[in-house]
Amino acid sequence: MEKKTTASYFFDSSTMGSSTAIFGSVLILHLACVIQALGYNECSTGVCGQTRLPLTDITMCSGSVCGNNAHCTTIGERPVCSCLKGYIGDPLHNCVRAECLSNEDCRSHQACISERCADPCQGVCGANAHCETRNHVPVCSCPPGHTGNPFLNCRKFDPAELCHPSPCGANTQCEVINNVPTCKCLSGYHGSPLSGCRHECENNAECGPQQACIEFRCQNPCTKCGKNAECDIVRNHVPICKCPRGYFGNPLSSCQPECTQHADCPASKPACFQNSCKNPCDSVCGVNADCRLRNGITPVCSCPKDMTGDPFVMCRPFTKQDLCEPNPCGTNAKCQPGYDRSNQERPVCTCQPGYIGNPLTGCIRGECVSDNECPDHQACFEYRCENPCRGQCGVNAMCNPRRHVAVCTCHEGYNGDALTQCHPIDRTAVKSEYYSCNTC
Repeated sequence: MEKKTTASYFFDSSTMGSSTAIFGSVLILHLACVIQALGYNECSTGVCGQTRLPLTDITMCSGSVCGNNAHCTTIGERPVCSCLKGYIGDPLHNCVRAECLSNEDCRSHQACISERCADPCQGVCGANAHCETRNHVPVCSCPPGHTGNPFLNCRKFDPAELCHPSPCGANTQCEVINNVPTCKCLSGYHGSPLSGCRHECENNAECGPQQACIEFRCQNPCTKCGKNAECDIVRNHVPICKCPRGYFGNPLSSCQPECTQHADCPASKPACFQNSCKNPCDSVCGVNADCRLRNGITPVCSCPKDMTGDPFVMCRPFTKQDLCEPNPCGTNAKCQPGYDRSNQERPVCTCQPGYIGNPLTGCIRGECVSDNECPDHQACFEYRCENPCRGQCGVNAMCNPRRHVAVCTCHEGYNGDALTQCHPIDRTAVKSEYYSCNTC
């Protein structure tokens, strides 16, 4: 029976131990190739093939040079101990079965590190970063509310960073609104803020005929007129400037007022109106009217003494009818031209028909207009219901009003004309006549 041998490669005792583990399984494979080239056949059980190693080589790895589950190999005439494949530990004393040989031997949240299943996130990610193992691979990311390089450093996220660098186009402004970067064109620019904005205009031809290109914007060119100047018309992008009424000067530079106060005006035009010196009486009063200035600036219009009318329209000579225009009489009274006791023309006031009272102050409706509006024993006199018998009958007659008429009769013992005079009756003559009649 052939003796089992194990190739070994020994360092001196001071280097044995953990140093031998460095060579590992790589050296074992290398040694296997060397042994095979020399004509040896070595198996995992330590049994050699037909060709045997020299006796000196056999004695180097013979005995208990290496520990349990360790492999001995002779390299450079020195024994070398290493743990068998799939084992870890001290090859001089004891090698134990490794926890893993690849990541597949570990759970998904672990990785095979130095033949042990361990957390691969240890020391992989940067400061403040979050590490999550996915299929044995550490994945670094910044936590919510943070940003940066998760392999170097994560810092607190500032929403303003959404605009740095700006996602907007040229000539735009980026502003974060509700954590969303929003783009808009700068003032004086227009277009798509995402692709880029440009000036509203470069020359007048790009603006309407009533506008001009001013500071790269289509604007009203009247702003180019001078101080206090007016601009009502724009022709082919050019403003037509002029000084307003009462102003003088160059409308393209400055217009100055003729006056700012009354003291700035001459005596012929003493009032300052709308920055112009004027005569307040000009075109204020009516035809034939007189105009006088009160306080030097207030016009007062009036008709001359021998004329009448509206001084703001026209003054004309007096007529008799002007005595009653306007009506100087009282209410319900009428005015008629007349004369006073000195034969001077004056208005005469009388109450309207059917009215009574003082025509200078006011007339009121009379008690009646006709007899039918009065009781049977009265008649209508000057719009009043009165006794119709007043002064109607003669001497020795009496009045009895009926049907608004005075009925006159002589008193008893009287006869005659009751409207003028009644006389006493002569009884003697009556008796003589009576007797004479009896004898007839």
